Amino acid sequence: MMAQTSESPHAARERVSADERPRNRHERHLAGSRRATREARPGWTRPPRIFEPSFSGVGLVVGALFIAVSLLPSLLPRGSVVQGVATGVSFMLGYGIGAAGHAIWNYLEIPNLRGRARTIVAWVLLGFIGLMLASAIWGWVGWQNEIRHTFGMDDLHPTAWPLVIGSGLLTAALVLIVSRSFRTLFRWAGDTLDRWLPRRLAITLSTAGLLLLLWLLVSGALVQGFFAGANAIFSVRDTNDKAGVEEVTSALRSGSPASTVEWEDLGRQGRSFVSSGPTIDELDGYNGGGAREPIRVYVGLKSADTLEERAQLLLDELIRTGAFDRKVLIVGTTTGTGFLEPNGVDSLEYLFNGDTAIAGLQYSYLPSWISLLADQQAVKETSQEEFRVIHDYWAELPETSRPEMYLYGLSLGSYGVESVLSSIDIINEPIDGALLSGPPFVNLLHNELERTRDAGTPQWLPTVSEGRTVRFTGEVDSLDAPTSTWGDTRIVYFQHGSDPVVFFTPTAFYREPEWMQGTRAPDVSSTMAWFPLVTGWQLLLDLPAAGSVPEGYGHMYSVTGNLQAWVGVTEPEGWTDADTDALAAHLEERVVEQRTLLEQLGD
Repeated sequence: MMAQTSESPHAARERVSADERPRNRHERHLAGSRRATREARPGWTRPPRIFEPSFSGVGLVVGALFIAVSLLPSLLPRGSVVQGVATGVSFMLGYGIGAAGHAIWNYLEIPNLRGRARTIVAWVLLGFIGLMLASAIWGWVGWQNEIRHTFGMDDLHPTAWPLVIGSGLLTAALVLIVSRSFRTLFRWAGDTLDRWLPRRLAITLSTAGLLLLLWLLVSGALVQGFFAGANAIFSVRDTNDKAGVEEVTSALRSGSPASTVEWEDLGRQGRSFVSSGPTIDELDGYNGGGAREPIRVYVGLKSADTLEERAQLLLDELIRTGAFDRKVLIVGTTTGTGFLEPNGVDSLEYLFNGDTAIAGLQYSYLPSWISLLADQQAVKETSQEEFRVIHDYWAELPETSRPEMYLYGLSLGSYGVESVLSSIDIINEPIDGALLSGPPFVNLLHNELERTRDAGTPQWLPTVSEGRTVRFTGEVDSLDAPTSTWGDTRIVYFQHGSDPVVFFTPTAFYREPEWMQGTRAPDVSSTMAWFPLVTGWQLLLDLPAAGSVPEGYGHMYSVTGNLQAWVGVTEPEGWTDADTDALAAHLEERVVEQRTLLEQLGD
């Protein structure tokens, strides 16, 4: 079922490239005999050239099926362009499978259906796929708006479909051109070796050699070049400040005149961290007095040459500011750019009326979606060294007078926290707890806990060992669900069922994820279905969009959810559920005010 275009005699002669023209009559005779033998095989057709408008009929049919599947629900609502990219790639996946399958069918010389049987089967398949495609197109807007309503977002704009179609066609065309270009390259390599080697040996060797070369190129030069280029770009951005950031003057902040860390060396995220947060007046205004100014210390990549020096500088800052005299000490692991989530740290400072100290250490210039690939070792080493230096000092202090120590990390920062939780340094002097928000799918401890969860509990909200040490929660506080006694060291995983950063897995390309089976998380569509290859691709596309949804969904963790998690981890004396509700309402109002101010400042 391969549609063919007519070819002039001149074009037919042009098909033989300069590399294929033998240098003498004997080679010309052998090459011509090989081509004649190959082209005489039953079912053999010349593959279309790179820009030739000729397509496999079977490939188009299977591609149409994959278009229908690509329009089915995913974890997050999709923008029009993102949906177009998903549909374009899905179509080409289906087209490639169909075209390759039909080619293999003909190569094996399996008889094709003919006559009336072929017509009946073709119309039945086309009718089924047509109905499925029409249903998917009709239902796409419905499920998109359903999820958007769940997330508190506006309905789709009427211009959505033209953007989907346009971006889908462009994506499919680009994938087709690239695919045909690679096929041409592989055929050229095979035909070149065919002059001196048996045909099958030539194809095998040329294919293996090119695959190895491409792998080395992609995994070596291209990947390293991408990371180096990204690092250069984002290191420049690290010198620019966010809107509203002003140089600090308080001695309790790094970068101040009293600090041993220079303001310019803190980096973009570090300067934002130390210059923000609740003031004494704001804390007194809510808690009725008695507040202390929260301590925030930070060391940037430019503050010292080596990791060991930066970690020691961070400890010096903690000692200088009197951090070890506070009620609570937070050893924070940042995200890729050095970011510490305001919803996470501000809520803790309100919870303890400012009697807190929070430390952060930058390890990269890259945003988390790149750091997830490039900086896993860097975040691990940084977290362990930061913790070792601070923990060693803290462990030598009198137990009755030193602060409670907690670990905190969002996203890739939680990966660093896990590396500390599994280190031997923590055994002799255990910490008081840890909060890990939005743990990415690369977190080995998190994945192991999910695999070994108590029977009958879902993957998106597991119970592990009856909740004696580790508990999971979401936007709806579920920390009290386990009935066993929670130990002295409390570890909380705070995650959304709709967060692809947490629940993406490469196995989704060929196996249905467990979180799609049985009862689903309240923020996951009940109509989302699994389909081989396509679901994995959809989840992969959801990853970069995870931070572009409202707070409380995807990879956006709200101040209320963070507060609830901190209450569970720290267990403040005399604190009640009513206190949590009241403070959450106040913090939500504060977030809205800050967001409005940032919009006015143009950030």
